[in-house]
Amino acid sequence: MATLQSTVSPSQPDFKRNAKSMQELISQVRALEARTVDRSARSKARFHETGKLLPRERLAHLLDPGTQFLELMTLAGYCGLEDPDPATSVPGSGLITGIGTVGGARCMVAINDAGISAGAMQALTGQKLIRAQEIALTHKLPFVQLVESAGGNLKKYRVERFIVGGGMFYNLARLSAAGVPVISLIHGSSAAGGAYLPGLSDYVVMVRQQARAFLAGPALLKAATGEEASEEELGGADMHARTSGLADYVADSDLDGIARVREVLRSLEWPQPAAEPSWREPRFDSDELLGLMPSESRTPVDMREVIARLVDDSAFQEFKVLYGSATVCGYAHVKGRAVGILTNNGPLDVAGSTKAAQFIQLCVQLGRPLLFLQNITGFIVGRAHEEAGMIKHGAKLIQALSNAPVPRITVLCGASYGAGNYGMCGRAFRPDFLFSWPNAKTAVMGGEQAAMTMRQVAEAAARRTGKAPDEAALARESQEIVDTFNTQSSAIHTSSLLLDDGVIDPRDTRDVLGIALETVMQGRTQPVHPIQFGVARL
Repeated sequence: MATLQSTVSPSQPDFKRNAKSMQELISQVRALEARTVDRSARSKARFHETGKLLPRERLAHLLDPGTQFLELMTLAGYCGLEDPDPATSVPGSGLITGIGTVGGARCMVAINDAGISAGAMQALTGQKLIRAQEIALTHKLPFVQLVESAGGNLKKYRVERFIVGGGMFYNLARLSAAGVPVISLIHGSSAAGGAYLPGLSDYVVMVRQQARAFLAGPALLKAATGEEASEEELGGADMHARTSGLADYVADSDLDGIARVREVLRSLEWPQPAAEPSWREPRFDSDELLGLMPSESRTPVDMREVIARLVDDSAFQEFKVLYGSATVCGYAHVKGRAVGILTNNGPLDVAGSTKAAQFIQLCVQLGRPLLFLQNITGFIVGRAHEEAGMIKHGAKLIQALSNAPVPRITVLCGASYGAGNYGMCGRAFRPDFLFSWPNAKTAVMGGEQAAMTMRQVAEAAARRTGKAPDEAALARESQEIVDTFNTQSSAIHTSSLLLDDGVIDPRDTRDVLGIALETVMQGRTQPVHPIQFGVARL
């Protein structure tokens, strides 16, 4: 493979300006993530007084020492229904999710953050959990959930939340039936619908004198039937171990429960992650990724500069260099794993779409994962391009992408506008993973372009009626459109809506891609033993 060269100098004023802007955005994301950790940590004294560990302490004890944990969807729910104020909103939706190694097995982990509002379900908690379950199901990751939740917040009730939330139980049943084990550790309350989290698990551990699982708690039971019973009588660990049969193991403490979960996973003899292949690091410093992407999406970027800092030895075998040159395709390795890379140095045109479609088919033939590095302003427009068949050739790319049966990973490195988002494997095209850099912008078009379009429509309407346009009103409307687009297109906003799997520091991209590639490739070869329906608690 050819070794990519670089023309970028960190001493250039533009580079320094870009790096400063990126650092500020990274700091903003990290501050929001720290806000979540700090809010949960405020409950430390209360948890420790009752012999409990904080949720993130549970996570630390659960994971194998010295192994990586890729936390996902950390900004979920930011500025959402619970608190729309950017200054006080706590992201994360009360749930910690991510991929880590437990008892030697790569797992999907989901932990209720009971340090925040007692782990109550928030607007996007259900959807976040569902996304984590979907990743586990697709890639055959044992699903480990540490449960302690006050249930739904009835003061913030929304019917759509209730309906969509049922998907978490549907997915648990599908995981079990697919031969992917579900292990639940109940640290505290698991009430009402939440009681089906252990109910639909293959292995259940409950902590004595702490765990509670019931469909109706004491207050609801008395209101509905007049019967009086304590929480321990209705759903304590001993009752479920001795009488109902819901619990498989009873633990004496959080630590004991975590140890039992780890024992269960070891006993499954789930194949351990394959030994990492050897590789050479890129020839260019990953810190330089900070200065490559301009804050203004109209400023051109040679995406080969990004590739050179992500792939092994900065080696890249480019495909059809002279044809459809605005679209860059080629073969490389990331942490020793072969990938086919697609990115853009301009809008998708007829030649670029044709080239990308062919390249995708070649990667399918090789069984090679596809890596999309998005920095795309859309498909090219104009009379000549319409006559050349832009629609049908763009559709050819969409067909190839949509039906490619190989793993697909997308990183939003910059602009992601219009149908270009679709053609380069945006969220709607179901990539196995999608991550955003903090500077990424996702929208149907840029804010200024949208404002100009609406202004032209208003001016044309005024001319048809013979009236002069209200320039002041048009200016106000244009600014409102620009502001709305800028807010909604930001990576923090889209990530808060679960439109990606997380906002990552560009310098961490190689590590993140390494974990993602290991996960998708192991999922392709992982032996499982499906059954007709999930394991039932008999």
